[in-house]
Amino acid sequence: MTIPTLGTLSGRKLVTDLQSFGLQIGEQTGGIARKGGAGPSDHKTITIAGQTVMVPVYTSGARHSPFQASPPDQRGASTLLRDGQALGTIHFPAAPRFYGLSTADGIPYWKIALLHGRDTLATTVHQTCIRYADRRTSCQFCAIGQSLEADRTIAYKTPAQLAEVAKAAVELDGVRDMVLTTGTPNVVDRGAAVLAESARAIRAAVDLPLQVQCEPPRDHGWFQRLRDAGADSLGMHLEAATQAVREKIMPGKATVSVDRYMDAFASAVPVFGRGQVNTYILAGLGDSAADILALAERLIALGVYPFVVPFVPISGTPLENHAPPSADFMKSVLAPLGRMLREANMKSTDIRAGCGRCGACSSLSAYE
Repeated sequence: MTIPTLGTLSGRKLVTDLQSFGLQIGEQTGGIARKGGAGPSDHKTITIAGQTVMVPVYTSGARHSPFQASPPDQRGASTLLRDGQALGTIHFPAAPRFYGLSTADGIPYWKIALLHGRDTLATTVHQTCIRYADRRTSCQFCAIGQSLEADRTIAYKTPAQLAEVAKAAVELDGVRDMVLTTGTPNVVDRGAAVLAESARAIRAAVDLPLQVQCEPPRDHGWFQRLRDAGADSLGMHLEAATQAVREKIMPGKATVSVDRYMDAFASAVPVFGRGQVNTYILAGLGDSAADILALAERLIALGVYPFVVPFVPISGTPLENHAPPSADFMKSVLAPLGRMLREANMKSTDIRAGCGRCGACSSLSAYE
């Protein structure tokens, strides 16, 4: 039995369902996985009908998912089942070759940057945040400190380390773009300075499109500085659509209001170009579908690509038992959003670098 491609109605429904329900897996699936960290996590990478996507596997919901994967064979091939019925073959991609290397001082490359999706390299330059230690100010879904505590990363990746790993990932594994994100180190440039320094070093070492991600800096002149340093696209992530949900879920980050984000987007788009400024929106935190779509309409009008993904509860965070959005809820958002993007001629395939281009954490691109 062959799984339908994501371009078909049944194919995108399957991936939307998988990303909402999660996937039950055995202990020895191998491949590429991510636990903890700053962004969507507790996933495993799978290739389904030729498309590489991230599917929750380490969440409480995934343990009760109707989807199961049989133990993979030596090539990483596995049978995907729903309620015990075989749907077809999926693959667990092997770890990239650059994971086997280390820096001269003995730091494994995978502690510096990770492969996301099919061919996107990603790193959190500063694995710390001024808000994380105090739950009165931290984002309730964030696990930026977990991977550091578990010795799966290092606190700060130097520009030289990032350049070395990026070059190896391109040469050994054909990586096509890179995401540089950061915990918020201060409330002035909000990480833009360290991102610019990192981008400049990477672009001096290898021709690799880059997306940088941070909160809006107070000085919007940083957008041009980031562009001049070699960044091709910019991510400034609202996470939630309404100020009320933002204040409940991310009380510290919500002090930078939706209106201030919109002002920053208006300043950034002329620098990076239409569609090259993105924002992450986590569906399922409490915003209605209408709330998300209303915000998306405003963003698209500004030239900002709204990358909507299903919220994935990460173990060990205050929201670990918060239910992910249903597949029906995601379809009620993604289908009309896909139409809006088509009408605006704003496509994920036109994004030079970043989460929207990778697309592995959402089935949005299949709805465009």
